[in-house]
Amino acid sequence: MTKETGAGVIAVDGPAGAGKSTVARRLAAELGFLYLDTGAMYRALALKALHEGVDLRDEAALASLLSDTTIDLYPAPEGRVRVIVDGADVTDHLRSPEVNASVALVAGFASVRSEMVSRQRDMARQGAVVMDGRDIGTFVLPDAEVKFFLTASLEARSERRCQELTRLGYDVSLERIREEIQHRDLLDSSRPYAPLAMAEDAVLIDTTHMEVNEVVARMLAICRHRLG
Repeated sequence: MTKETGAGVIAVDGPAGAGKSTVARRLAAELGFLYLDTGAMYRALALKALHEGVDLRDEAALASLLSDTTIDLYPAPEGRVRVIVDGADVTDHLRSPEVNASVALVAGFASVRSEMVSRQRDMARQGAVVMDGRDIGTFVLPDAEVKFFLTASLEARSERRCQELTRLGYDVSLERIREEIQHRDLLDSSRPYAPLAMAEDAVLIDTTHMEVNEVVARMLAICRHRLG
């Protein structure tokens, strides 16, 4: 297999609500690496499709929309990422309940994922990046130097997502969030193209009873040992 990355590439995978984005962002900041949130790219496409009234079950229409869409990720303070779609900053709209409910459909199509993977690999070629998602270590960057798979109980993941949306000003129900995450888990793990799975050489971390600082410290120690 042709090497798809530069030096110092870290893959962080796991199901919805496991804390991937939070710890991957912190890890990148600690290492001085660039953080690349691949989930935000799928969310950006879902957001645009919703705004333009594109049928979320029409793979051809979504693939066509993506081909006419530019999605750029730029570093922001505190290791965050600003997401720019066709020149407009959409970062603050990517976690809305509407996008949360739609992104799994958009991300499940092979033609959409194929194009996104191509773009994500281009981003990683420079090296010194932390990339998170659901198929990074298994499919997008199988030759990443360090791979992590984060998980947590359904209850913990649901509560975290509910708290996140509440902080953003959305009125949400914990039960509704739990149902959405269960549905997302099913879609992610059963899709035929690049399903959610843990890479054989990934380090498994269950974050259910861990604070963010604990998770980051463990990951940081592993990265420094392996990357030298």
